[in-house]
Amino acid sequence: MPLLVMKFGGTSVADIGRIANAALKVQREVDRGYDVIVIVSAMSGRTNELVGWVNETSPLYDAREYDAVVASGENVTAGLMALRLQEMGVPARSWQGWQVPIMTTSAHGAARFVDIPRANIDAKFAEGMKVAVVAGFQGLSAENRITTLGRGGSDTTAVAFAAAFGAERCDIYTDVDGIYTTDPRISAKARKLDKIAFEEMLELASLGAKVLQTRSVELAMRYKVRLRVLSSFEDTDDTSGTLVCDEEEIMESRAVSGVAYSRDEAKMTLVTIEDRPGIAAAIFGPLAEAGVNVDMIVQNISEQNYAGHKGGVTDMTFSCPVDQIKRAEVAMAAARDRGDVAFDSWVVDTDVAKVSVVGIGMRSHAGVAARMFQALASEGINIKVITTSEIKISVLIDRKYMELAVQALHDAFGLDKAA
Repeated sequence: MPLLVMKFGGTSVADIGRIANAALKVQREVDRGYDVIVIVSAMSGRTNELVGWVNETSPLYDAREYDAVVASGENVTAGLMALRLQEMGVPARSWQGWQVPIMTTSAHGAARFVDIPRANIDAKFAEGMKVAVVAGFQGLSAENRITTLGRGGSDTTAVAFAAAFGAERCDIYTDVDGIYTTDPRISAKARKLDKIAFEEMLELASLGAKVLQTRSVELAMRYKVRLRVLSSFEDTDDTSGTLVCDEEEIMESRAVSGVAYSRDEAKMTLVTIEDRPGIAAAIFGPLAEAGVNVDMIVQNISEQNYAGHKGGVTDMTFSCPVDQIKRAEVAMAAARDRGDVAFDSWVVDTDVAKVSVVGIGMRSHAGVAARMFQALASEGINIKVITTSEIKISVLIDRKYMELAVQALHDAFGLDKAA
């Protein structure tokens, strides 16, 4: 039988009624002749509740027991979904991670997949099971301990199963009806995309778009898993939602496909550091070890050089999430104390936002940067930092202008109109 993977997020299975609604969508695919693997998240709010219980019981918790507790949310949903399908006459069974088994690394709370053997589930399909309801977000370590995969783990579980079982497609059901050219809450002109390339979706996800988790898109791109994002709360068909696919499936690529933003950014500058080989490694090595997610990096000639400073000095500016500032400050203070790097001062700007335009069409369209910068200039928006890749241009701006910038760029590239 052809096989589909269907994933339902927390809002899609938030209560018994919504589980029943999701089960109807699964039944429809079974009636069309598919065997189905359903990946479920915990019911909306349940994981936060479980995490709260762990923290209340043991603030300095054992990570192995943390995983044992928080993985239980998905187990409940899987059992309830299987029961509902059985009541509807659909042969279904629930599967916890250890029953598959989903083999992962031993990094509790942030495990990664090692292997998903097919034998157990394939055997049950051969016996007449039509739906395997698998608890997402969890796996089993080599030490036979339950592990969890971190934020967005159920999305990643769904893509991993689609790759392992050679699924025709992986459908991600959520509370939105697809991928939009930008956040509809910011721009009323945002338009739902019929298709988007893996690379574009990966950039948008990493730049702040919340619809798909970055790791799941990375996995889909690596194994060529066709993803479809669609709404749990609407009637859907084969043309619904947005298909995330290979670039070759998109007939004509426009210069820019979407505008993304990240509100919680910070800009940090190390002022007057020695300009010598290895200085960048001396700065960003400790930051990486401290788990600071550095994004935009700019190295400038310091004003000291123009004043005739001997030996040469430079300023180093980079961005990271606001909640990682303290971690970065501690790492840099330790590096200075060790003598690995010296700097005159440390300047932090927490009132910035990152706005980006993304599109595989940038490879063949000239003038994208010029149009972007002109659109921002026309609104009186000053750019603090710029970074680019083959299909992306990102800028740091004052946070108060973020929504204005998103709207201006969406209009400048005509994203409200189909290509």
